[in-house]
Amino acid sequence: MNDILSAPDRDALLDWLQSLPLSIFEHNTLMTHAGLLPQWSASQAETLGREVQAALTSETSGQFLTQLFGNQPDTWRDDLDGMDRLRLIVNVLTRMRFIDSQGRLDFASKEGLDSAPEGFLPWFQYPRTDDIQLLFGHWAALEGKTPQARVPVEGLDTGCVWGGRLTALNLDSGKRVSVASCQRRA
Repeated sequence: MNDILSAPDRDALLDWLQSLPLSIFEHNTLMTHAGLLPQWSASQAETLGREVQAALTSETSGQFLTQLFGNQPDTWRDDLDGMDRLRLIVNVLTRMRFIDSQGRLDFASKEGLDSAPEGFLPWFQYPRTDDIQLLFGHWAALEGKTPQARVPVEGLDTGCVWGGRLTALNLDSGKRVSVASCQRRA
């Protein structure tokens, strides 16, 4: 990160990063960093992500960024507004792992499936009413596995930064490709 912040073209790089979408939905496949609440449709996720993207690219983006991090609210409601709404959208799409049956997010547990708090499951173990394929990363402890998934899902974070593997998915064939990390296993 320091390389980006000290780069001569840092402003252009930061503008580019802030302009990237939080989700991409194409050909019945939704890609996000962390996942998708069972209560949200793919098109809703894209619409909500654009709300955040608008805040990130606005003249007041610096103020937005200073208020972004936090664990509240932890449950989606359609009537959320302002910073609470934007913070929860970001948390769902970038930090979510375990949720309860009401869609409440847990932010404390970050390890594997056995670290779920009582009453919480991985978000992909809740059913959906659609059949979209979901692609996500973010959860290296799963090593790309999504046991007992109740939705079509591919976990792509296989712990490269921790010495695991770097994994990609060919969207046309469904084939996973994986290469060993150059990092030593942590």
